Amino acid sequence: MSNFTTFRTLATIGRNTLGRFQYCAFSYPNQYGVNRLYSQSTTTQTDGTMEDYKNAKSVYDFTVKDSQGADVSLEKYRGKVLLIVNIASQCGLTKGNYAELTELSQKYADKDFKILSFPCNQFGGQMPEGDGEEMVCHLRSAKAEVGDVFAKIDVNGDGAHPLYKYLKHKQGGTLGDSIKWNFAKFLVNKDGHPVDRYAPTTSPSSIVKDIDKLLG
Repeated sequence: MSNFTTFRTLATIGRNTLGRFQYCAFSYPNQYGVNRLYSQSTTTQTDGTMEDYKNAKSVYDFTVKDSQGADVSLEKYRGKVLLIVNIASQCGLTKGNYAELTELSQKYADKDFKILSFPCNQFGGQMPEGDGEEMVCHLRSAKAEVGDVFAKIDVNGDGAHPLYKYLKHKQGGTLGDSIKWNFAKFLVNKDGHPVDRYAPTTSPSSIVKDIDKLLG
């Protein structure tokens, strides 16, 4: 293939891709306040303020990236009960979890409770959507209100985000610390301490009693 043909092909792909983002941004107003277009991120976010996660006192010691790449200190959630979930768009568990997480978001909208959702593509490549507008469009089309959505991360391995290293350290799984699949869930109390962990197959609605206990 000649250089000219290659350039023309790439230019066509670029125009089509940009057109898709423009349509999506216009059709689905962004609930996260995004007012410009973002390119798809293919780089896993591994940065955090607390690499030495074993010495962290709470989740408030960590900083994460929002879906537009800006730093967010989890200190902003001090005093709230948190449900932290690794989400995916193409998992067999997606439909049920999206629906029930949406129900929880609406049920506790006026309470000190928040869902923090972290897209993760480590399990079967089931979260291919990029950060920014592409993620917003996906969640809008799925009618999924899954709380605050952050940049895509790894939750297992050396490249796992320090927050997830901390969560797994504090709440190990029955078969080891590793996250087993999409939609593993961690419940965090108002002091920022992880107090429970739920398997991917645990339905969000079954956690209501535990949330209510922490809310008091």
